[in-house]
Amino acid sequence: MKKSVKDKILGIITRKGTGWIFTAQDFMPEFKRYEIDTTLKTLADNGAIRKICRGIYYYPAYSELLKQPTAPDMYSVAKAFASKFRWQIYPSGDTALNYFGLSTQIPAKLLFISNGPSRTLETQFGTIYFKHSALRETSFRNMESGLVVQALRKIGQANLTEDVSARIKNKFNERLLDKVRHDLVSAANWIQQAIN
Repeated sequence: MKKSVKDKILGIITRKGTGWIFTAQDFMPEFKRYEIDTTLKTLADNGAIRKICRGIYYYPAYSELLKQPTAPDMYSVAKAFASKFRWQIYPSGDTALNYFGLSTQIPAKLLFISNGPSRTLETQFGTIYFKHSALRETSFRNMESGLVVQALRKIGQANLTEDVSARIKNKFNERLLDKVRHDLVSAANWIQQAIN
């Protein structure tokens, strides 16, 4: 029996696994846009997927402890939103510090540096802020490079200790660290020196 568009799209979603965050673009050009939009609306109405905000959905895991679907990873929501417009984004300083274990505080404001326009994305799970920044700060090939730059900028050159350097280095294997080194030619001189 030939599968319907709905079954095909649902099959793609379930194969990606719970926690997957997606937009209509993730199903193109395999399906027509109206087919995708209709299917995603139907699946959201049926509870198979959840709508985060206009145009962004996710396939939720279910928490047995809370007896409800889990909330989406907001970092992945930001990436999905940015990918719609082909923006490059990197977590802001506080978020980057948290990633490297240099701060245990969860940032109160989810802020991303972007080469796109400054925007605010309101979702039912929280607000994400995108702040336009100079191209030299958002033109890295690797997401890890942007994380390093934002963390170091937040720490500041005067506060860059051996302990801080070690914690950042421990997040990368040598191959990835080498990619970051080559990627940071557009960063401030002191950041390049710190990485090298």
